[in-house]
Amino acid sequence: MSTLVIEGLRASVAGREILTGVDLAVAAGEVHAVMGPNGSGKSTLAHVIAGRHGYNVSDGSVRLDGTELLTLPAWRRAEAGLFLAMQYPTEVPGVSLLDMLTESVCTAEGAAVAERMQEEAERIGFDEKFLARPVNVDLSGGERKRNEALQLGVLKPAFAVVDELDSGLDVDALRFVGDRIEDATEHDGLGVLAITHSSRVFDHLRPDAVHVFAGGRIRESGGAELAEELEAEGYERWTPTSPKSDAGAAPFTDPFGDPFADLLT
Repeated sequence: MSTLVIEGLRASVAGREILTGVDLAVAAGEVHAVMGPNGSGKSTLAHVIAGRHGYNVSDGSVRLDGTELLTLPAWRRAEAGLFLAMQYPTEVPGVSLLDMLTESVCTAEGAAVAERMQEEAERIGFDEKFLARPVNVDLSGGERKRNEALQLGVLKPAFAVVDELDSGLDVDALRFVGDRIEDATEHDGLGVLAITHSSRVFDHLRPDAVHVFAGGRIRESGGAELAEELEAEGYERWTPTSPKSDAGAAPFTDPFGDPFADLLT
């Protein structure tokens, strides 16, 4: 069975350690939700797994079917079967969506990419006029998220790291995108690491496991009922302001986040 395994992952940015020893394993077809307060390092985890520049990994391992990803550039990680659905998808002026996806699949499948794009666009309610545009140019935040789901549907990766899926999505868009990813877990064996601070995404993307992330690592794990508990009680017992907390650090603001993200929604 295909697996994504994270062991003892520690990483820092701008001289500050953010990931303090992350251990997690996701199997094919499973959805693992990582929930935690703002500034706990959730998006840093996504960026480090995907290979974004600017982070210093000091220890640990991230393996996809036995292949060590941490030694590979980002494009090699994608080639190995990893997909990152970003919290704030960026514009790529001058590069068409068709060209990007055609280059991302093997040559033998290239001729079918345009047809698959049309099918995925219809499936998730993504206006076909956006297919001819450069990647994400002049798209709203919600449209960019649908575009991410379209890319996932065309590329069919083995594992997807989904960072704040519901950010910028209205109820209808969340249903389309969430249902599409859920369908990929059931029919394509997609493994999903869903990073979120809200359980509303679970109306469509059903978790097999929920993990509480605070202070740069997983503090507690459980089933879907844990998400309901977090919605009701919050993260107080894991946050630095709580006497019970051992997180030991102030909330972190990722310098690689998008400071203009609110303008995209």
